[in-house]
Amino acid sequence: MAGEAGSGMFRNWRIGSVNGALLAGYFIPAWALVAFNIFVAPVHGLYERPSVAVALFLSDHLQMAGMDTVRAAWLLALGRLTVVAFFAIYLALLCIPRTRRNGGSDEALAIALAIGSLISFASMVMASKVGEMAALRLHATELLLLLGAAIVLVIERPEAAPKTVEAAATPSLERPSLEPLGLEPLGLEQAELLHNR
Repeated sequence: MAGEAGSGMFRNWRIGSVNGALLAGYFIPAWALVAFNIFVAPVHGLYERPSVAVALFLSDHLQMAGMDTVRAAWLLALGRLTVVAFFAIYLALLCIPRTRRNGGSDEALAIALAIGSLISFASMVMASKVGEMAALRLHATELLLLLGAAIVLVIERPEAAPKTVEAAATPSLERPSLEPLGLEPLGLEQAELLHNR
C-alpha cells in the first residue's frame, strides 16, 4: 500500500521537472549570493571569482573605471537576480500538481535558462579573453548545466491532457428520458406495445 502511494505521488514528475528543480537548488543560492555581494560592495564584489573575468575584461579591454564599472557591476547583479527570480517562480509553480503535469511551469524555467545561458556564455568569453582559467571552468560548467536543462526541456513534452468525450456532441439513438416530464419509465425497460394501451 505504501509503495503504491509513493509511486502515485511521483508519477506526475517528469525528468525535466526534477532537473529544473536541481538546477534551481544550485543557481538560486549561488547567484543570489554573488548578486548580494555586488550590491553591497560593487567593486569588491565584481573582483570575486564568479565575476572577476567580467571585471578584468571591463578594465583591460574596455578601459572602464569609476562609476562606469559600478554601473556594469550592478547590471550584472541585476541579470543574476533576474535568473534567480525566474528559478524561484519555477519552483513555486512546480509545487502545484496540475501545473506540473501540463507543463505550465516550463515558461519560467525557459526564461531562466535563456538569461542564465547568455550571462554564462558572455562571462566565459570574457574569461577566455583575459586568461582566467578558474573562472573559465566555472562559467563553462554553468553554461553546460543550463544548456543540458534546455535540451531536456525541448525534447521532453508535457503530458497530454485527457480527452473528454461529451455525450451531447454525439446524437443519441436511445429513447428520450421521461423523468423530466414526471413520467415513470416502463417496468424492465420493455417497449410499449399496441395491446398494452
